[in-house]
Amino acid sequence: MQLHNPNKQELTINLTPLIDVVFLLLIFFMVSTSFTRETQIEIELPKATGAPLELPVEMVEISVDASGNFYVNQQPLINTQLETVQKAIVAVSEGDTSLPLIISADAKAPYQSVITAMDAAGKEGFANIQMATRKDQNE
Repeated sequence: MQLHNPNKQELTINLTPLIDVVFLLLIFFMVSTSFTRETQIEIELPKATGAPLELPVEMVEISVDASGNFYVNQQPLINTQLETVQKAIVAVSEGDTSLPLIISADAKAPYQSVITAMDAAGKEGFANIQMATRKDQNE
């Protein structure tokens, strides 16, 4: 025979605080996690679209070949150091930082070489820096 006690209440576990803590932990981990995208994909640099830019008579051109060697106005530099590139562009521009500076880099040139060229131009005060691209053959 089963006896029921009318004063006995059913025991339950309140899950609301547990769910709150789980969601707070989830939000914490979502915010504190940094996502890095490491790719090993070979890319082809984009081609330029639009009308070609007329080159000014006086300008400074830094060329970077596939090996990372620098040329300033078609003259090769003795090394790839930042200071050498800076001295060369100052000598060619005769200190005139208002001249347009064009960086022509081979598509297979190391990115660090292009960054070095941009660094040298920026440190010397050149504001009109342009990147040369090749015209798309489909146009």
